[in-house]
Amino acid sequence: MNLFGTIKHMNILLVDDDKWIRDSMTVLFEAEGCALKALETAEEGLEIIKNQKFDIAIVDYRLPNMDGLEFLERIGVLMPNIMRILITAYGDKKMFSRAKRIGVEEYIAKPFTSENIEETLTRLVRAQYKKPNDQLNERRRKNV
Repeated sequence: MNLFGTIKHMNILLVDDDKWIRDSMTVLFEAEGCALKALETAEEGLEIIKNQKFDIAIVDYRLPNMDGLEFLERIGVLMPNIMRILITAYGDKKMFSRAKRIGVEEYIAKPFTSENIEETLTRLVRAQYKKPNDQLNERRRKNV
């Protein structure tokens, strides 16, 4: 699978309060010709989703004011088919159970590399394309 070729037409949202992560991920995705919107806070994320649709959300668990799971739960109501990835260095059984309940499909443990991002996105996209869902099939037709 050519990951970046597949996700090139998707809108990807990154929410992480770490500027280095936002900047690094932006460089990675832009180098591959992919659209990534990198934001610092969940509140900024809630504002932008009022006017823009996203296909993938990559969100840090520890954010100021609102944790990443609350954010993913809120956007899941507005965009139920959004693919959700949680970035965390603080995973425990309770957090992972909550994440699963709200639809988080993949996790990235900190610290991570660009290879970890690519592997996680590849698993996520492959799993989504196997699901019988008209919207995903439409995505497949447009992106493959």
